[in-house]
Amino acid sequence: MATAAEIYAKAIVWDEHAGFECRPDTDLKQLRDWHQAGVTYLSVNAGYDVRPWENTVKTLASFRQQVAAAEEIVLVSNIDDIYAAKRTGKLAITFDIEGMESLDGDTDMVAVYYDLGVRHMLFAYNRNNRAGGGCHDEDIGLTDFGRQVIAEMNYVGMVVDCSHSAYRTTMEAMEVSTQPVIFSHSNPRALVDHPRNIADDQIKACAATGGVVGINGVSLFMADDGVRPERFADHVIYVAGLVGAEHVGMGLDYVRSDTEYAELFSRNTDYWPSGYGYENPIAFMAPDTLPQITELLLSRGLSEAEVRGVLGENLLSVARRVWK
Repeated sequence: MATAAEIYAKAIVWDEHAGFECRPDTDLKQLRDWHQAGVTYLSVNAGYDVRPWENTVKTLASFRQQVAAAEEIVLVSNIDDIYAAKRTGKLAITFDIEGMESLDGDTDMVAVYYDLGVRHMLFAYNRNNRAGGGCHDEDIGLTDFGRQVIAEMNYVGMVVDCSHSAYRTTMEAMEVSTQPVIFSHSNPRALVDHPRNIADDQIKACAATGGVVGINGVSLFMADDGVRPERFADHVIYVAGLVGAEHVGMGLDYVRSDTEYAELFSRNTDYWPSGYGYENPIAFMAPDTLPQITELLLSRGLSEAEVRGVLGENLLSVARRVWK
């Protein structure tokens, strides 16, 4: 039987969401943290509802230029590109958008963002918008515009993502989508009762679409004792026990420092209610913890194939089905 280190070294290691601030002046040198940790693929956040839609466009322009100039990073458009990045030791990236306000009310923007490298998009970022409800707002459900966006996402090959969105909105979205739906970085509420986490029936509905729940490494949503790898493993094992290990992945939502976030949270309490780190700083589990996570999951009884799935093959499978 292969060792945890051997499994990790050969695996497609897939992180479905980086949590650092998305602005045109953000320095992508921090992506070295993922590259040095042996991560194969990372989805980099390029915009969210907290900032105007123009910020998303400008951030994508900046990020694309920075990636083009980086030797160890490559912007990919298909599955073959990811395998090529693995063979050459590079970090493969695409982009994601947290909240459909980046569309500025125009479904034609879905294809534009897809062509710029965006491969999944959330409905809302904590608060309601034109597409649907956020997890920290009145649950208005999926709007007509939100339904139109799902149809366009299914058409162009962009993955529908339900993280940060309200319960009813997510359940309706999973009924409407004709393609697998994911929660890119959401943990089970049964383990940590926080509005950002998701209920068992949301997890089951996601699995029924053929989708994957990406477990995040944020202390506020993972445990009350920091970011111990054991707690991350607890969330993986819980979801695997509920719907099968083939429906679990990783979306670490990692941020190097919470200093800027504490100030950002305190200035935007509509998006981040009390408890989001401006009283007690949030901790983030770093990518270099993933080899230890591999060992923990094996020790908890997952098979080698199941661990490879959690590390990346499960989300890779969704991308293979949805991307065009």
